[in-house]
Amino acid sequence: MRGAAGVRGRLARAVVVAVLTVGVAAGCGGRPTTHHKPGTGHQEASGSAGRLLDRADESGHRYRQVDADGAPSVDLEVRPDSADGWNVRLDVSDFRFTPDSVGGGALPGRGHAHLYLDDHKIARVYGEWYHLPESAVPKGTHRLTARLYADDHTVWAVDGEPIESTADVTSSGREDGHAGGHGHDGKGASGKASADRTVTISVDGKNVQPPPGRLEFKKGQRVRLTVTSDRADTLHVHGYDKEVTLPAGRAATLTLTLDRTGLFEVETHESGLLLTQLVVR
Repeated sequence: MRGAAGVRGRLARAVVVAVLTVGVAAGCGGRPTTHHKPGTGHQEASGSAGRLLDRADESGHRYRQVDADGAPSVDLEVRPDSADGWNVRLDVSDFRFTPDSVGGGALPGRGHAHLYLDDHKIARVYGEWYHLPESAVPKGTHRLTARLYADDHTVWAVDGEPIESTADVTSSGREDGHAGGHGHDGKGASGKASADRTVTISVDGKNVQPPPGRLEFKKGQRVRLTVTSDRADTLHVHGYDKEVTLPAGRAATLTLTLDRTGLFEVETHESGLLLTQLVVR
């Protein structure tokens, strides 16, 4: 009897181990997860998310090369907006925008886009459409570029070249400065001007606290952004063309009136970190 009980016990333990093994395998091969550190996704381990190259973009994000067959692609269309600026469409194929997975492991055919005016990054894009205000474009004709990135911020590439598309945009607007305007907002845009809401953010290496999210505002409200970074950088609010220098270890403040509706990213220029998103309705 004891021998039979021992056999039944061993069989039960074997079944439990088998079930656990199947569960782990299903977790790795099933629904994509985003708990991996950049560049350590399951798909990269199996080779399906391409391979990292030594080449990198201007912000230091390495290229991730994939085969041309089945690679994502993007076509850029620029249409004048009846009220202001242009409506930019990123027509993608074999690609899906995944804003909720930014910072996770690279998964094939997923991620976001960066938008450049000439060689200056003006936005990170999480969907098909982006509104480019005329105030962001200096007078004259400029090259607009949309480039595809993986969730871990690596650059999707084929044959050593980034997957991107370009189009020309011509503005009859201001002649001074460059898109992304350097300098402050004149009267009360920076410093300790009054504000309806203060947002305090700290940056330590690539760690942003509180974690990047979306903050809701009503048009016309004023927001004060107070950012402390462990290294020298530049704080930039895309779409409003406002930025301020971030000295290492000291808080910097940027205050602005949210007089334009839409989704606007707050980033660091040098490190390319997303700090938060301002949703103005």
